[in-house]
Amino acid sequence: MALKLMYITNNTDVARIAEKAGVDRIFIDLETVGKQERQGGMDTIQSHHTFEDISKIRKILTKAELLVRSNPIYENTENEIETIVKNGADIIMLPYFKSADEAAKFLKCVNGRAKTCLLFETPEAAERIDEILTLDGIDEVFIGLNDLSLGYGKKFMFELLADGTVEKMCLKFKLNGIPYGFGGIAAIGTGTLPAQIIFKEHYRLGSSSVILSRSFCNCGKIKELDRIREIFETGISCMRSFEDEIKLHSDYFRENNSRLNQYVNKIVGALS
Repeated sequence: MALKLMYITNNTDVARIAEKAGVDRIFIDLETVGKQERQGGMDTIQSHHTFEDISKIRKILTKAELLVRSNPIYENTENEIETIVKNGADIIMLPYFKSADEAAKFLKCVNGRAKTCLLFETPEAAERIDEILTLDGIDEVFIGLNDLSLGYGKKFMFELLADGTVEKMCLKFKLNGIPYGFGGIAAIGTGTLPAQIIFKEHYRLGSSSVILSRSFCNCGKIKELDRIREIFETGISCMRSFEDEIKLHSDYFRENNSRLNQYVNKIVGALS
């Protein structure tokens, strides 16, 4: 089964292009609570999407799913989830939770009216993973490498792939029968840690989804729709062709994991 590709945008033109090119999920990001404080010094996407963006994107999608990331649990969570559901989200993702109680509150608020996705991105959640995964109503999970790496004091987010953290978590998800994904990915042939190596790790670990990173197509800088269309069509076609190759040559996963470790060690060494 092919990886589900997700792309973060509230632009209807870009969403149409991404969907037509083969993006499986359009991602609306409402998370603002605490995010600037956590990631303010990092080169990460700080989205400023709105409830109106949910209904706006909902109207133009014909086959891609609409995923909405809410805020972490806070005083207005119940009302926020209610509005997200009413505006048409297919999947709602809870970020930056730390306990089973927080996850349970989220699941209760959704109450089966949309699919749920728990975003594991705190050490506290990772360390309470067994308790959290016993909760009813979890449809899927995702590992957020940016915040989780910050929480563990790492210099480079893909250290968590090299040191076995992601693999251990994925095994837990697999044993509980819950679909899972992790991190973001650039276009094949690009990236400080080459995207094709990360892509193979998704297959080795049994991942089912990944976010197309800002570097895949930075619509904050690229405004021409024809150029955006070209990037999506070429980039996703290349990814799908690469997936076919992986499926035919799955015996090289061990070698790929070794190469990933070498790259990560080299990158971390340069950051020291």
